Amino acid sequence: MPILLFLIDTSASMNQRTYLGTTFLDIAKGAVEIFMKLRARDPASRGDRYMLVTFDDPPYGVKAGWKENHATFMSELKNLQASGMTTLGHALRAAFDLLNLNRLVSGIDNYGQGRNPFFLEPSVIITITDGNKLTHTSGVAEELHLPLNSPLPGSELTKEPFRWDQRLFALVLRLPGVSVPDGEHLGSVPTDESAITQMCEVTGGRSYCVRTQRMLNQCLESLVQKVLSGVVIHFEKSGPDPPVIGEDGLVDPARPLSSFSPQPWHSCHKLIYVRPNPKTGVPVGHWPIPESFWPDQNSPTLPPRSAHPLVRFSCIDCEPMVIDKLPFDKYELEPSPLTQFILERKSPHMCWQVFVNCSGKHSDSAHPFGYLKASTTLTCVNLFVMPYNYPVLLPLLDDLFKVHKLKPNLKWRQAFEMYMKSMPPYFLLPLKKALRMMGAPNLISDNMDCGLSYSVISYLKKLSQQAKIESDRLIVSVGKKPPQEMGIKVKNHSSALSLAHRRDFKQLLQGITGEVPLRLIDMNFKEFAGFQIALLNKDLKPQAYRNAYDIPRRNLLDQVTRMRSNLLRTTQKLIRGQDDDSLHSIPVGQMGNYQEYLKMMPSPLREIDPDQPKRLHTFGNPFKQDKKGMMIDEADEFVTGPQNKKRGNTGDLNSGTALKRRRSMSPLLRRPQTPPIITNHVLSKGPTGTQGQQGIIKPIPLHKGKSLSLRFKKRMLIQQLESALEEIEDRQMLPTQLNNVHSR
Repeated sequence: MPILLFLIDTSASMNQRTYLGTTFLDIAKGAVEIFMKLRARDPASRGDRYMLVTFDDPPYGVKAGWKENHATFMSELKNLQASGMTTLGHALRAAFDLLNLNRLVSGIDNYGQGRNPFFLEPSVIITITDGNKLTHTSGVAEELHLPLNSPLPGSELTKEPFRWDQRLFALVLRLPGVSVPDGEHLGSVPTDESAITQMCEVTGGRSYCVRTQRMLNQCLESLVQKVLSGVVIHFEKSGPDPPVIGEDGLVDPARPLSSFSPQPWHSCHKLIYVRPNPKTGVPVGHWPIPESFWPDQNSPTLPPRSAHPLVRFSCIDCEPMVIDKLPFDKYELEPSPLTQFILERKSPHMCWQVFVNCSGKHSDSAHPFGYLKASTTLTCVNLFVMPYNYPVLLPLLDDLFKVHKLKPNLKWRQAFEMYMKSMPPYFLLPLKKALRMMGAPNLISDNMDCGLSYSVISYLKKLSQQAKIESDRLIVSVGKKPPQEMGIKVKNHSSALSLAHRRDFKQLLQGITGEVPLRLIDMNFKEFAGFQIALLNKDLKPQAYRNAYDIPRRNLLDQVTRMRSNLLRTTQKLIRGQDDDSLHSIPVGQMGNYQEYLKMMPSPLREIDPDQPKRLHTFGNPFKQDKKGMMIDEADEFVTGPQNKKRGNTGDLNSGTALKRRRSMSPLLRRPQTPPIITNHVLSKGPTGTQGQQGIIKPIPLHKGKSLSLRFKKRMLIQQLESALEEIEDRQMLPTQLNNVHSR
């Protein structure tokens, strides 16, 4: 299950705009999405785990960790803002600690018991930054320094903060602000010359100097190919160089290579591929790579190991040794100058033995545990991992099965015991498992120990428990937002105590209140510990001073605070430009989000008259209406009293206060026929005929009110008709009542 951790630079310099019109931070977000789309083409990407870490102070820098799903990862990625400093060292340490936290719980590193390549958690850290100077609170740094004091328990067991299955890659954005007319050159992307490049090379990765969008896409396609299951090993040559091969393909012993001139293949950090089992999807292996020390049962602690094992190879040709049914591990090497040099010799039967210094019982002894050998087709170089000191063990096992027929004599047993004493004790368990597979399960007794002291074993168990507690604490802290800084902190450089710490504070307080005479000589009003300079008047509108000398003296403090918030983007109200129109510019994706705007508005005051109808906002739909109460048109000025009434009102039903007016469609669109005059109005539910005559609305004769125009008189009749019809519909009148209304 590969882990893909994206380390995004969120410093303030990422707000720079490129020739594409977007900022560096926008390009970084788009690069992550493009990478995920390219990675999704591989069927093996179903088990990928994505993490997101920024340059914020820990623990706020971890945006998506072990428990966050894909939706949380994408949401946090889209909401990233550039508002800090370039603390690359602290961010890298936080990313490595996040990855290593689970390793102590699972015990995958197997400290003191050999390095198992098949116990791995392949991780790829992709850093996207602009490559500017490394800044922190104390100044500007020229080199990259990772903090050594890590809060992670057990970090002292490894010299480096990373592990051998974790590789760092960096996309350094060097896109100019103005488009360059020169054409792009195709080919490999060059390595960047920033401070992170050396860190990438140490972990087995590399950096990319990205100058155009096309180069960025090319780098992302290359990074997708780097997501492989494997571990990084440091190979180093030991002894003299091999003889030169002549033009006829034969070794020329008269022309040996000079061992004093360093060659690229003499020392290199390269990956060995650990292929998973096609049936289970989990890598399977048998033999570990030896430790660089001999485990002592009397030692109370373990010596720290390097992240990458230093494997030395001898250039002396030897024959490969393999016997029947003996398991061995085979790992393919990543293309490198070493593999190229071996393949150029064109000798598939040649193998070079590999060993680890100080792995034997004596401090200066080292026995081979495998060999490097080219494939028979001369297409790759493989690392064969065998039992420790296999040139001694394999002949003994061959004699056991072929000569002694699993009934060894005393001489063979003595030789086998001598071999077991020279072998590291952590090889006993895999050797016993291999002998069981070969058909000889009783050669090694069950009371053999692992070689570690009781104090070391108890310490490793204690580390596992502490790592579990730390893991739970980190999981809870993920997603918390850093506190917003509301002002500028003023450091108190004076050594004098503040007023609150003085012994005569009570006397000074009484002098201020007027109880005793005030002693101005002893008071120092400039001593205020923890004082902060904040924005004096938050209601001031943003001012666009194009010249610094135009700022009045009384507004200097406010303007400095605005400039600082604009640079660091620590508040939501950002000053994006010099013009007031730019303050109202929002992304297209947020246009129309009126509900979020309503949430930010203060709560409205209580209505003076609660009986008045409420008008809904018609944002986005001007034809949206409230069927239970809306404002009416200008004809309502001729109707006295409130516009709506309460149901079940037992007052005077003939008065104008009992009318319920509503805005409705034009009668020309609803009913083309001439509306009849309604003289019956039912107000409440009940038996037929009991209250039918109580709500009579007298028709307005046309000869009255000559001062009104005929248009207003018709409108009043129409509105009275509409009100009566709507009341009938609300109360679900019986057909007999409807007939009574139409007959009248």
